[in-house]
Amino acid sequence: MSGQAPQREEPDGSRGREKEELNRKIKEQKVVVDELSNLKKNRKVYKQQPNSYIFFLADRTQTLSESKNTLDELRKAYQEMENSEKGKIKK
Repeated sequence: MSGQAPQREEPDGSRGREKEELNRKIKEQKVVVDELSNLKKNRKVYKQQPNSYIFFLADRTQTLSESKNTLDELRKAYQEMENSEKGKIKK
């Protein structure tokens, strides 16, 4: 998720749509983290390969750690978007 395109201000309100999309991704990632953290230690976790219908067995703790990192990155991006909007309002 770190390879995101630079955000640009457009008059048609696409910034609002980007913010809504980011908020939706945050909510989804929260559910993933919650579900992984509530799994019993002996449960199996499978990860889907990008652009594929193939799943591979994955380590639960590593998957949970990756999911938490992704959630942190999404929250950081959302906070940066909020701060840039507040900065433009003050000007």
